[in-house]
Amino acid sequence: MNELNEPNALNENTASPRLTNSKATTRRSHRKLLTNKLYYIYYITMRLGEVLVNQGKITQSMLEQALEEQKKDGARLGTTLIKMGFVSEAELLEALSKHYGVKSIDLKNKELDDSLLKLVPSDLAGKYLIVPVSRFGHTLTVAMINPGDVAAIEDIQFATGYEVKPVVASEEAILKVVQDHYHVQKLLSDVMYELEMTDHKEAGVQLTDGEEDMTVAQREDDLADVVDDSDSGPALKLTGKIITDAVDMNVSDVHIEPYEKDMRIRYRIDGILHEMMKPPKRMNRAIATVIKVMSKLKVEEKRLPQDGRIKARIHNKIIDIRVSTVPTLFGEKIALRLLDRSTIQLNLDLLGFDEETLSTFRRAIKTPFGIVLVTGPTGSGKTTTLYSGLTELNDPGLNITTAEDPIEYSLHGINQLQVNEKIGLTFAGALRSYLRQDPNIIMVGEIRDLETAQIAIRASLTGHLVMSTVHTNSASATITRLVNMDVEPFLIASTLLAVESQRLLRKICDKCRVETTYPDEILMDAGLDPKNIDFKFFKGEGCTHCRGTGYRGRVGVFENMIVNSSIRELILAGATSNEIEKQAVKNGMITLHEAALKKLREGLVTIEEVIRETKVA
Repeated sequence: MNELNEPNALNENTASPRLTNSKATTRRSHRKLLTNKLYYIYYITMRLGEVLVNQGKITQSMLEQALEEQKKDGARLGTTLIKMGFVSEAELLEALSKHYGVKSIDLKNKELDDSLLKLVPSDLAGKYLIVPVSRFGHTLTVAMINPGDVAAIEDIQFATGYEVKPVVASEEAILKVVQDHYHVQKLLSDVMYELEMTDHKEAGVQLTDGEEDMTVAQREDDLADVVDDSDSGPALKLTGKIITDAVDMNVSDVHIEPYEKDMRIRYRIDGILHEMMKPPKRMNRAIATVIKVMSKLKVEEKRLPQDGRIKARIHNKIIDIRVSTVPTLFGEKIALRLLDRSTIQLNLDLLGFDEETLSTFRRAIKTPFGIVLVTGPTGSGKTTTLYSGLTELNDPGLNITTAEDPIEYSLHGINQLQVNEKIGLTFAGALRSYLRQDPNIIMVGEIRDLETAQIAIRASLTGHLVMSTVHTNSASATITRLVNMDVEPFLIASTLLAVESQRLLRKICDKCRVETTYPDEILMDAGLDPKNIDFKFFKGEGCTHCRGTGYRGRVGVFENMIVNSSIRELILAGATSNEIEKQAVKNGMITLHEAALKKLREGLVTIEEVIRETKVA
């Protein structure tokens, strides 16, 4: 018998026995499965490497290397082969499909029905790494990484009452579904059960409108102490879980959003939002109450936006959490910005600048007076760049002061002021006060109006270096933005030293990075000549390390426009941003798009990221 066809026969006879009400039939099917179990284990486990060699997917030498590596990390052979780059995920799935005699399925592009997922208990899904994908009549199709696991098939059949038809899927894709659905659903199930069984008067968090009803334990500043309190209540536990998971996953923002019939929790990972869980709508009020108490906001105020802060110790790390609440049609939406002090790198050399752009930026910030602006969209790392520059300039011989909203990180040796517009302490007001404090360098969080811009200009004209941010899309567009604020062009030309614009691009995951190709239309869309490509393209296939996204971490791309005599003449002449940019390029400026293409050539980013963040219209 052909060995590769043998599993087909076994699969038809044993893998999916029809369940009936007859105990005798069930016992016979059970015995038949057990009879073939040892054969399956031997055939499937011991022969996978040999099958891949026979199919020409890998060489014998590759197999031996993978087996040695497998002994070190204890991973499955298929996972190890992908990790070492010997086979792609698609090639492995094709081989496994032939090997097991079953179809393969791509879970990454398949929408799964929640009601279908609920058919398989979470403990079985996690134990065997299986995901139900479809149901037809009395047959349940499940995706597995090992369709030859008779014990798994047997347990699923007895647990669900359905005949089981196995298909093969990648381990990474199955792990992601198990993590995203079953682990979260188990947490929500436990929390909701506790909520049903808990007397609200005894709970750590009561669903009330009055702050006076809150327990002393909830008033602690350290979130870890509150979360660990066994009497703190189910809503507090769920809130703690949301935040600690976000810290573990290097999330930058958490969005808690109520809707008419439900709510959702989304995490921003590497600049992109991902839906993580959908708790019942009734939890929204409890979660909002917990977060308000932790951040010392007014619990009873639901009609107006509020801003607060939580300082937490999570896994022995100090985490600053900025809290923002806004009223919406169906309840309060909450946004949490997580700032991990232990991971911040306030070093210009580590931000991703290319050598030439970094050199010109350094020269600008070391000029004794004038204005240096950093620009880019929200979340592009402008504050980190400014902090890195201040850290480099920080010296006992200099008086450095900042006016920020909010203060994101405490910088030793630098005087930092928190702007509070509610009490009249604006950026402009802070700047006025600082001018009487004998400063050398002033950092203003943002120039957003004419008054602040005028005081910044006055400070630079009287011998101070002023650093700040402006929200524009490019370095040259910053000139137009200042003119639109009614700043006189001659003041801009005489004070502005440099404008640095930046973006953050998602990096390709280094654990699942593979070579790829693109059609000519995509290449041209990215500003590349298809006939003149002298480098390779890469992408991430998706793995557990990157949660199936293909991306892990971000890298900055920068353009730095030095305001020299030619640029000053254009500013005074009222030139457009396009005309100013063309002149800056002639002067040697590397544009954001060119910087992104350089990262593409280095194999750090995908062409999709280049187009998404720096495409030129």
